[in-house]
Amino acid sequence: MNASISSSSRQRPMSSAGFTLIELMVTIAVLAIIASIAAPNISTQLANQRVKSTTATLNNALREAKVESVIRRRTMEISYDNNGTSAGTIKIEDDNSNLIATYAYDARVTISGDDTEFKPDKTAVETTYTICDNNTSAASGQVSVSKLATINVKFGVASC
Repeated sequence: MNASISSSSRQRPMSSAGFTLIELMVTIAVLAIIASIAAPNISTQLANQRVKSTTATLNNALREAKVESVIRRRTMEISYDNNGTSAGTIKIEDDNSNLIATYAYDARVTISGDDTEFKPDKTAVETTYTICDNNTSAASGQVSVSKLATINVKFGVASC
């Protein structure tokens, strides 16, 4: 009986079963440094995506106005309203001010340029739109409409 008691009373060597406070602090500090490097890049990418999205929305609205002018045999006008703090809107109206379509875009993006018209004879009022984000490090977008109603999209060529 003594043999069984003495064998269970032996002490086991201590083993580490976790992380020390210092190891955890170093890990958190490294993660914080990595996050501080990545954060500006992510915000710029989000701003670039907003510009691309608004540029695509404007491009779609212009193409729809072009097609509608031929189908309806009426002049179609494209106008936009940046609306300040709420989402901006792009409107397509015919020459009698009948609303044909409305598109919305992000409030952090602004469109600049003159309103344009598409005519039933497949011509347009020549204009260039510049799309900018409130994050100044983002690339700009540019949508051009020629007199022959050709629509071209470019990125990073205009200044905001």
